[in-house]
Amino acid sequence: MSHGVRPKHWHQCFSDRSSHFLTMEMEQEKMTMNKELSSDAAAYCCSACHGDETWSYNHPIRGRAKSRSLSASPALGSTKEFRRTRSLHGPCPVTTFGPKACVLQNPQTIMHIQDPASQRLTWNKSPKSVLVIKKMRDASLLQPFKELCTHLMEENNMIVYVEKKVLEDPAIASDESFGAVKKKFCTFREDYDDISNQIDFIICLGGDGTLLYASSLFQGSVPPVMAFHLGSLGFLTPFSFENFQSQVTQVIEGNAAVVLRSRLKVRVVKELRGKKTAVHNGLGENGSRAAGLDMDVGKQAMQYQVLNEVVIDRGPSSYLSNVDVYLDGHLITTVQGDGVIVSTPTGSTAYAAAAGASMIHPNVPAIMITPICPHSLSFRPIVVPAGVELKIMLSPEARNTAWVSFDGRKRQEIRHGDSISITTSCYPLPSICVRDPVSDWFESLAQCLHWNVRKKQAHFEEEEEEEEEEEGEG
Repeated sequence: MSHGVRPKHWHQCFSDRSSHFLTMEMEQEKMTMNKELSSDAAAYCCSACHGDETWSYNHPIRGRAKSRSLSASPALGSTKEFRRTRSLHGPCPVTTFGPKACVLQNPQTIMHIQDPASQRLTWNKSPKSVLVIKKMRDASLLQPFKELCTHLMEENNMIVYVEKKVLEDPAIASDESFGAVKKKFCTFREDYDDISNQIDFIICLGGDGTLLYASSLFQGSVPPVMAFHLGSLGFLTPFSFENFQSQVTQVIEGNAAVVLRSRLKVRVVKELRGKKTAVHNGLGENGSRAAGLDMDVGKQAMQYQVLNEVVIDRGPSSYLSNVDVYLDGHLITTVQGDGVIVSTPTGSTAYAAAAGASMIHPNVPAIMITPICPHSLSFRPIVVPAGVELKIMLSPEARNTAWVSFDGRKRQEIRHGDSISITTSCYPLPSICVRDPVSDWFESLAQCLHWNVRKKQAHFEEEEEEEEEEEGEG
């Protein structure tokens, strides 16, 4: 046999041996991975939820999972050097809302992510309590409020919660015909009473502000929200109040689609500067339900759940704001301008849209970073994955302080040494749809923002078309 000529079966034999060795190598690597996963599984907790959700082997991973990088080949000895510290995907949302509601599970899921178009509301038990949120200082809402509460109590035999200041409205307090219903209300005070485990679902009467307010009341799991359009804009409030009885009945029976509106988990850490913070019923002066003080290191930490956006601006100062933006610990840019907006897809149609950002459907997992009047011609809004962690601080060169607000509330000053950490929350807000998430969103774009409204271009008359064709042939 010549050295330059190989039998036909040689290639097949070599291929089989190579496959055999490759299979053995992959099996060994897999066994090594399994051992490491097994050893780490017991101690692993979801970093996005601060340990609220634990993970174990052979169970779905929640939150930012430790995963092995597939693009890196194993080094000599250990593979731990090539493990990712966080996933680019956002945390898996908690799909139980309040004590009794959850998303109806669809067996046709891909990678444990349910198709948003198939998300429908279901109840583990029949809902018994409802929170009614009414827009304040609007006399036109008094009659719809009375009709809705009377219907819920008398027809559906439900426990109705309202904020105490709603019943202090003179028009309601002086209405004797409403007195019997008013006595049955359960009341609460914002920032003092925790009702998060007592509400089965929420009904909002007003504009988009009522939905934002409902979100602020629940710093953890949020009950399903049914929002009626009785305000000025109504982008987030798709229901009409005309036939509210049948619509409420459908929701109570579990016959409704839901869109999970992601929220931002925001942690503000401030240096204590000789000011004592008043705490009432576990709540700080800014109303945070997750406030904490670390006196040893001189820091004050507050946490918020944000539905629309976090806005950092220059406040009353005439100087440019000068803030550093970090992404997963890396400095990505310094904002020099009026400020910066960090928003959810839901918030992309609010302040961010006015600042020139794109509008994003609420089912898209993302965080938007939009500058406010930047002093740069090249600073365009960007969209980053939902799983990243942003950190915003004053630049060392900043001439003035900055101010931050959360969905337009809890406005406070940020000084040198303070920080704002932002990531996607694992507690979305389940908003009930009239039809489905896609149809409702485009309907709101058209009706509320008049998206792409333009007079139609006139078509050519037949004679003009013939003349143009003749000119073209000539």
